[in-house]
Order: sequence, then C-alpha cells, then structure tokens
Amino acid sequence: MTTHEPGQQPLPEKNARSLDDILRARAERRRERLRSELARNRKGDHLVPTWVMAVGVAAMLLAWAWLIFSS
Repeated sequence: MTTHEPGQQPLPEKNARSLDDILRARAERRRERLRSELARNRKGDHLVPTWVMAVGVAAMLLAWAWLIFSS
C-alpha cells in the first residue's frame, strides 16, 4: 500500500491493457484514417484531373523513349 500526503487523493491505479486491446485500438484508428481518406477522395475536388496526370506521364514516357532511340 502506498502512502500519500494528507488531504490528497491517492493516485488511481493504471489499468493494464492487454496486447489484444492495443492491437484492436491501432486497427480501429487505421480503419478510421482510411475511411476519412476515402471520403476526401470521393468528394472529387482534386486540383488536377486524373486524365491530365495520365497524359503527362504518357508524354514523359514517350519523350524518354524518343531520347533513347534517337541517340
């Protein structure tokens, strides 16, 4: 038994958390992050449309291929 100063409340004991509790909480936080990210992505307020990015990547690949084959 621990002693404490007169007039102070004794400190509450910490509840021991099991490994399962910790892993469940971590998994739930990850699921919540994924849900919020999906919700943001479904809004559709992207700065650059996907097709513009795809065209840009294709143009870079074609330019790279042209540089390799033309030299």
